[in-house]
Amino acid sequence: MAQSYTPPRVWTWEADSGGRFSKTNRPIAGPTHDAELPVGKHPFQLYSLGTPNGVKVTVMFEELLAAGHAGAEYDAWLIDIGEGDQFGSGFVEINPNSKIPALVDRSGAEPQRVFESGAILLYLAERFGAFLATDPATRTEQLSWLFWQMGSAPYLGGGFGHFYAYAPEPMEYPINRFAMETKRQLDVLDRHLADKEFMAGPYSIADMAIWAWYGQLALGRQYEAAEFLDVASYTHLQRWSRAIDARPAVQRGRMVNRVKGDPATQLRERHDAADFDTRTQDKLDATG
Repeated sequence: MAQSYTPPRVWTWEADSGGRFSKTNRPIAGPTHDAELPVGKHPFQLYSLGTPNGVKVTVMFEELLAAGHAGAEYDAWLIDIGEGDQFGSGFVEINPNSKIPALVDRSGAEPQRVFESGAILLYLAERFGAFLATDPATRTEQLSWLFWQMGSAPYLGGGFGHFYAYAPEPMEYPINRFAMETKRQLDVLDRHLADKEFMAGPYSIADMAIWAWYGQLALGRQYEAAEFLDVASYTHLQRWSRAIDARPAVQRGRMVNRVKGDPATQLRERHDAADFDTRTQDKLDATG
């Protein structure tokens, strides 16, 4: 039996918690160092990383551009959370919570910061009148699913993903606890999608947000847990996940700020549509 743990009366931060991301977490907010953020030529400046939360927003930008919204051109700057970029003073100024993604809209008289991935999706949808229904009933349903994802994903990423893939050692109780909740959420989606092409009405920001987490999990891209969670058994979720994955804008969005996997799929910074053809990591590596 594992050694029991008795919590102290008052918790104090005495050592790193261990695990893959121990250096990125701390119990206080605010910047650790001065670091200005770069600013590119486009109205929208995105500071992010190709995690599921980052992918939501880059997919949205690429979908807007594919739909003909030229004003959605953006610069995507890499924030390396493993190196603590999220604790630089410039980043903390636009997101006091020090989490990616964070956005600055410089198209108006004054820069507008937007943080939290769901808030960014909603901001862009309203800004361009796209990927969010206008009739009240469908819009409400889409927003309900968007916020379902925002509230549910911590159980998947911070719960299941952490204890299954990143904790210093496997522990049966937390893995079982969060695997159960993750499978319940997969079942929620599978049942809902049994008679629906998309989450609510036409393709929307709800689909983008949910796909970035649960679609990629269903496709075997998260935590090397596809067999453990038996994701293949969720047939309706599989069909929906593959359909969204096939969209060209989704494929491009998934490449932006990506730092792992096939170098041909990594576009660590994106400043122009042509970068997908000329500045993926395989091409940069080839030129030295």
